[in-house]
Amino acid sequence: MFGRRSVLTLIWVAALPALSACATARLHSVEEINAVGHGCGVALGELFQDESEKKLLFLMKPGATAAQRSCVIRWAKKNHLKPVIVESINFPAES
Repeated sequence: MFGRRSVLTLIWVAALPALSACATARLHSVEEINAVGHGCGVALGELFQDESEKKLLFLMKPGATAAQRSCVIRWAKKNHLKPVIVESINFPAES
């Protein structure tokens, strides 16, 4: 009824959702993020993950050292997250 190629294609298509579920980012707890930040030498609140963009890990520390950035980047990649490093913030002047 089905050829060998059709069966293999069906198996592959059925396995895709299971494989992609393994690589999806999850929202880490505040305690976990704080522990990572502490281990990387950044202060509380400088490393965070936003609920609306679970795949991003933000390091908001102007003047972060290369070692701090490297530490955060390694942990982010290991946990299937994309590191976002914010170097500076410019707020608009009040009128």
